[in-house]
Amino acid sequence: MSERIVYQGEPGAYSHLACQEHFPNLEPWACQSFAQAFARVRDGEAYRAMIPVENTVAGRVSDIYHLLPEGGLFIIQERYQPIHHQLLGVPGSTLDGIEIARSHPMALGQVRERLSGLGINPIADVDTAAAARKVAERGNKTVAAVASRVAAEVYGLEILAEDIEDSGSNTTRFIVLANAAAIPARDSGPVVSSYVFRTRSVPSSLYKALGGFASNGLNLTKLESYMIGGGFTAAQFYVDVEGHPESDAMRHALEELDFFSEDVRHLGTYPADPLRSKL
Repeated sequence: MSERIVYQGEPGAYSHLACQEHFPNLEPWACQSFAQAFARVRDGEAYRAMIPVENTVAGRVSDIYHLLPEGGLFIIQERYQPIHHQLLGVPGSTLDGIEIARSHPMALGQVRERLSGLGINPIADVDTAAAARKVAERGNKTVAAVASRVAAEVYGLEILAEDIEDSGSNTTRFIVLANAAAIPARDSGPVVSSYVFRTRSVPSSLYKALGGFASNGLNLTKLESYMIGGGFTAAQFYVDVEGHPESDAMRHALEELDFFSEDVRHLGTYPADPLRSKL
């Protein structure tokens, strides 16, 4: 098995940066889609996948919740990555000479005030890494990109202004996926357990299915619902719970979940990132 970690996006993307910072001993490998990233791990071409699931500013990455139940992989870690935007220009350019900044619309929205103060006009691009690549290829000293530090390294750009985000709370939560589960020992510290399930078609089924978590003192940190099967009548739910499946509280809660639900699947139990309690 190759010691590579896959991510979705072009080289220089923030997922690329997360791979480098959290797994410096693994080789980052870009994928065109999330589905391709899943497949490369599932087929043994890559060792791990680094996948974003939510951002404090942009919200959830909805595609992932459709892929996780059928993807054949397990969540073995979570990683919180603070997002810091850099203004990148071609060698020889200066901050005073920049007239335009290209980037993904979401990134541009997160640096709007800073760009306005610098008198720089924002131009939307497909994503941050692609914007950096185009700036490098075209060599225009009046055009910059808003992207990551790793994008500067990949495309040979210079950082003209550091950490230009308007808010310091911009953080992306990534999950790390593998072919096999890696459940920590019960007494190893705080953990998160992730499940997907469908409720039975009876009144109050979701309330009853989740009631066991409340009555057993377990904290649900995420509950997502989405339609399945191409219709409006079948909903599937994704849930993150702060608890270990071997604890008495979780066993009791899962018994109630099983009783009122269909197709309950355990996607993984993994250590809680230290930043989880601070955000």
